[in-house]
Amino acid sequence: MSKILVSGSLAYDRIMDFPGRFGDHILPNKIHILNVCFVVKGLKESFGGTAGNIAYNLSLLRERSTILSVVGEDFTKYKNWLKSKKIDLSLVKKVRGHLTATAQIITDQDDNQLTAFYGGPVVKNYPTIVRKVKQPNLAIISPDDKTRMLEYAKIYRRIKVPYIFDPGQVTPLFSAVELKPAVKGSKVLIGNDYEIQLISRRLRVNQKRLAQLTQILVITKGSQGSEIYHQGKKIKIPPAKPQNTCDPTGAGDAYRAGLIKGLLMGWPLAKAGRLAGLVAVYTVEKYGTQTHSFTWSELGKRYRENFKEKL
Repeated sequence: MSKILVSGSLAYDRIMDFPGRFGDHILPNKIHILNVCFVVKGLKESFGGTAGNIAYNLSLLRERSTILSVVGEDFTKYKNWLKSKKIDLSLVKKVRGHLTATAQIITDQDDNQLTAFYGGPVVKNYPTIVRKVKQPNLAIISPDDKTRMLEYAKIYRRIKVPYIFDPGQVTPLFSAVELKPAVKGSKVLIGNDYEIQLISRRLRVNQKRLAQLTQILVITKGSQGSEIYHQGKKIKIPPAKPQNTCDPTGAGDAYRAGLIKGLLMGWPLAKAGRLAGLVAVYTVEKYGTQTHSFTWSELGKRYRENFKEKL
């Protein structure tokens, strides 16, 4: 069985729906004194965090993973949930006197999102725990404490573990000096079009040059599908069709799990990308990030419906 290391946050998500558009309540010429209250119509707490979401989707894809994360003393109910999905939590560190990470997410009618995120306890030197895992096949560095993310990348390069670098929503926190070695050492650099553009600007390179700094560049574009760049070629991935668009939260993490599955299966990148996009659709159709489910046969049927070929 593959050994997949998933580093990132384990968080309680508090998801809220705003029945309007953020843009209608923000005056561009008044951003310097921004003081806005969005009155939401609902509040739901669910299990989330980048590491938890990716690992959950991997479990649906019949892949067991080991989570690397730091949590607080209120983690018990989330721990029991992940254990029921046969996800390895043996390396997760619990810190007493602190709370587990929390994300406060507001989504408007256009699926734009505003997120306030508390990252949870900070533990120095925690990433060295990676050395306890013998010969991992693949790792993903998803959004987490910035210092930990950089240390994971450094260790993976040193012990020659292929890794996916996924800075996501914490991308603005990285300097060019910090980003460059993490990107250059990666097997895959992944982000949405905004995040990838931000990385390009920070490194002062165009997209073509950025694609040359990593083995595989993946740009997700929401309902427009995604693009994969490899060896000078661009692969356009068409979007899968959702039955509804209930809640986009967690779609990116689901995409990453699908991509990991495709890479581990040794599939062509086009097929891996199509699977990734299809897995993402399932979480869009449900409220919350770990509330959807599917079987392999159901996934195969829907893959044929969307892409006219067998999974």
